[in-house]
Amino acid sequence: MTAIAQPANVPAADGRKIHTRDGMPHLFWPISFRSVTARNRIMVSPMCQYSAVDGVPNDWHLQHLGSRAAGGAGIVCAEATNTEARGRITPGCTGLWNDAQRDAWARIVKLIQSQGALAAVQIGHAGRKASCAAPWQGGKQLSPADGGWENVSASALSFSEGQRLPQAMDSATIKAAIDGFAASARRARQAGFDIVELHGAHGYLIHQFLSPLSNQRNDQYGGSFENRIRFLLEVIDATRSEWPDDKPLFVRLSCVDWVEGGIALEDTVKLVQLLKNGGKVDLIDASSGGLDPRQKIPLFPGYQVQFANELKRRAGIATGAVGMINAPDLAEQILASGQADLIIMARALLNDPYWPLHAAKVLKAKIAWPPQYERGDVF
Repeated sequence: MTAIAQPANVPAADGRKIHTRDGMPHLFWPISFRSVTARNRIMVSPMCQYSAVDGVPNDWHLQHLGSRAAGGAGIVCAEATNTEARGRITPGCTGLWNDAQRDAWARIVKLIQSQGALAAVQIGHAGRKASCAAPWQGGKQLSPADGGWENVSASALSFSEGQRLPQAMDSATIKAAIDGFAASARRARQAGFDIVELHGAHGYLIHQFLSPLSNQRNDQYGGSFENRIRFLLEVIDATRSEWPDDKPLFVRLSCVDWVEGGIALEDTVKLVQLLKNGGKVDLIDASSGGLDPRQKIPLFPGYQVQFANELKRRAGIATGAVGMINAPDLAEQILASGQADLIIMARALLNDPYWPLHAAKVLKAKIAWPPQYERGDVF
């Protein structure tokens, strides 16, 4: 694909400055959010590794995330990292609910940043989808006898037939959960992360409050659209109370539930317009699904780009496109056509930590390789 020359400092639709370099493919344009600048538009999606002990990341996470930073990604996002032990998807999931976890993350953050990438972390709580075995162990819900624990959710509705009913959260439990997000954001700041992303997608706790399929409350957190979004808005406020004003906050949303009666795109557009006007959120990581096993998702390369495009166009907020974006030409086309601001990649970067370096060659982008690897820059 032929690179398109652009003038420097082109204003984005939402008024941000996009720092560009003439002749460089869009995928390798730097981008700034508040006080931080990513060297390109490639973000490593938060991908659970299910390999922590007591929520503490270890050498596996160090090499996994560090190699993606050395491989050329602009933003390297750590996996869904939980605000309390009860919020873990599996016993092997990472956390930020204590200082030992914070200190272990600090070492990883330094490595990511030393390789020229921004270090991000996704903070979340699994709610009713917690207490499961790792995928390679079957992924089934664990009983207390097998090391599992009792779950909480917006309502006492299980994720799928045969699972234990979660406890519907009362006002005290909701407040404690919100406080947990704030405390995790404080530890993320102390660990040196550049970006925090809130996990409001894929059927986890925030999503459980947002969707009418999982939220059947009749109090201030349930029923109307305004009530169902309240938990997320309070989580954002709490997170911002501990997260610096000069650092960006991203939110991952499931833009549709892919089930009748669930979240529709119009609901998400309305929510994101509110988030944009609130001025506390900098980018929407536009995903979908994960709330209900009845979902029917049409899968094809770039199948979720439509959501990033609609939110960007109608809410005027920066968006990240995610979902089977594996080819450099497809990633470039999405950015060049203005459908999204970031390409957020998962499986492709699991397969190839150096995908950004290889994509640069395909797109004829002149970027620096790690000097230790320059002899490999011949293929």
